[in-house]
Amino acid sequence: MNPILFAVIVLVVLGLVGGLILVLAAKFMAVYEDPRIAEVTECLAGANCGGCGYAGCSDYAKAIVEDGAPIYKCAPGGDKAADAIARIMGADSGDRPSLRATVLCAGGENCGRRFEYKGIQTCAAAAAVAGGPSACAYGCLGLGDCTRACKFDAIHVVNGVAVVDRSKCTGCTACTAVCPRQIIQMKPIAPQPAVKCSNKDKGALVNKICKVGCIACGLCVRNCPQQAIFLKDNVAVIDYTKCNGCGTCVTKCPKKAIQWVEGAPRPMDAPVPAPEVR
Repeated sequence: MNPILFAVIVLVVLGLVGGLILVLAAKFMAVYEDPRIAEVTECLAGANCGGCGYAGCSDYAKAIVEDGAPIYKCAPGGDKAADAIARIMGADSGDRPSLRATVLCAGGENCGRRFEYKGIQTCAAAAAVAGGPSACAYGCLGLGDCTRACKFDAIHVVNGVAVVDRSKCTGCTACTAVCPRQIIQMKPIAPQPAVKCSNKDKGALVNKICKVGCIACGLCVRNCPQQAIFLKDNVAVIDYTKCNGCGTCVTKCPKKAIQWVEGAPRPMDAPVPAPEVR
C-alpha cells in the first residue's frame, strides 16, 4: 500500500476514535449548569463589587438559583435587577430595603491633630501608627480608603472627612468594608437626621478636641417629641423605628453633631440647620 495513503487512513481513524471519545466524555462526564444562572447574571449590574456578600456577580447568580439566596442584594442593580430576577425565578420580588452609606463623623478639619502624619497615605496605614494622627480615636482619618474602594464615584474626602454623594451611592457597602474605624453605616433613604459623631469619650474631652463632636449633653433626648433618641456610650443614638424626621434634634444640638443625612430629602416644615463651625 502506498505509504502516504496508509498515513492518511491512520490519521483519519485516529481522528474518528478521538472524536468518539470526546463525544462520549461530553455526554457522560458533563457538569450540568442551570441555564437560569446565566440569565440571572445578565440581570445583575456586572460591577463585581462584592456588596452582595459573594465574590462576584456570577457567584451571586449561582447562589440565587441553586441556594435560594435573596434576590434583592444587588445594590447597584436596584429594583430593576431584582424585578428581572424575580421573573426568571418565578418569585415575588417583595419589599427591598433601600440603603445608602452614611459617614458617622463630621470631624476632619473640625478636629484637632495629635501629630503630623507623613507615612503611607491610606487610612489603614495611618490607623496603625499610634492609632492615627487625629485627636479623635474614633473619627474619620480622611485619607480616602473608602473613596478608592467605591466603584461609583460616590464618596469623596471634603475638608478632611469622607462625604457620601447619595445620588451616586448604590448601597454596595464596599466603603463600609474598608473603613478601619467602622464609622460608615448603611441607612435607609428617608428624610432623617443622623448623629455624625462616633466618639465614646466623655463630653468634656470631646469638647476639647472637636468642634462638632457629640458631648452627650442630652438636649436631643429631652427635646425629641417622639422619644426616639437615647444616649449610649456617651453618644446620642437615634431609634429610626420611632423617628419621624421632624428635625428637632438637628436644631437643638449645640455642637451641630446631629445633621441631615447627605442627599436625604427634608420635611418641608423642618428648620434648616445652622452651618457647621469650621
